[in-house]
Amino acid sequence: MQADVEYLRLLRRILNDGSRKGNRTGTDTISLFSQSLRFDLIEGFPLLTTKKVNFRAIAVELLWLISGQTNIRPLLLDGVHIWDAWPFKHYLQSVGMWEELGRNQNSPAWKDSKARFCDRIIHDDEFAAKYGELGPVYGAQWRAWKGADGKTYDQLAMVIDLIKSDPLSRRMIVNSWNVADIPEMVVSGLPPCHYSYQFYVNNGALSCDVVMRSADVFLGVPFNIASYALLTHLVAKVTKLVPRELNLHLVDAHLYVNHVNQAREQMSRPWRASPTIAINNAASIDDFGLESIDLQNYDPHPPIYGEVSI
Repeated sequence: MQADVEYLRLLRRILNDGSRKGNRTGTDTISLFSQSLRFDLIEGFPLLTTKKVNFRAIAVELLWLISGQTNIRPLLLDGVHIWDAWPFKHYLQSVGMWEELGRNQNSPAWKDSKARFCDRIIHDDEFAAKYGELGPVYGAQWRAWKGADGKTYDQLAMVIDLIKSDPLSRRMIVNSWNVADIPEMVVSGLPPCHYSYQFYVNNGALSCDVVMRSADVFLGVPFNIASYALLTHLVAKVTKLVPRELNLHLVDAHLYVNHVNQAREQMSRPWRASPTIAINNAASIDDFGLESIDLQNYDPHPPIYGEVSI
């Protein structure tokens, strides 16, 4: 099934059956409990076509996660601003400017201050170390989980080794919900939304199952779909398997109320053929770069913008 078909069905379910719900951001959502999305990777790469999704940003972020980094500076150096809002909020709170600027993200003052913040992250080492750090979020948990024994565990490398050595295993799991680290994550970042994924091997094919505690369906989920599809392709390449299926389980699947009109616009657009993807061979998951990834035949409708709720 073409990726947009599955995704647009979820948008319709939320708008038709969801209920209004408050949350910590102050912007209400229309929410549904426990929704699932299923994508056949044989049929194409599940990058939505009913609006343009920034695949380069997705690939840069995923490679950053795989590298184990948790500071936004490398992302900014690559022109990727996925994670800016949360450390910028922490900075504004630290300097007593949140109440003045934080309530209107579209104001010229907000945009100018955020641009200067990002520029300082790029050019000021001390400032980047203090305000660019998200805490022990995804990359740290994937590549350097802190065990009770005082050791660190490279979960992603361990899972890849397990896929190669024991493909029948049911223990090929990477978990980002490290309870002891959550308080440190929430200072300038977010506790993991997509907090667990598990690989499954059968008949020479690799599938991935993802669990999300919180799913921003308009802004975040299109990125999550493509990111985990790409991760599955990369892991399949280094384990010499065929990418087969991607499933996402969304515990709190929601549309922010300020995204409803954008969602309706997206639903009015006809979907187009899914793109395909080619991945260069690599000996290790750490050997991939942007040049390793070639997205092909992507012909989307124009982007539809929405404000992120922080």
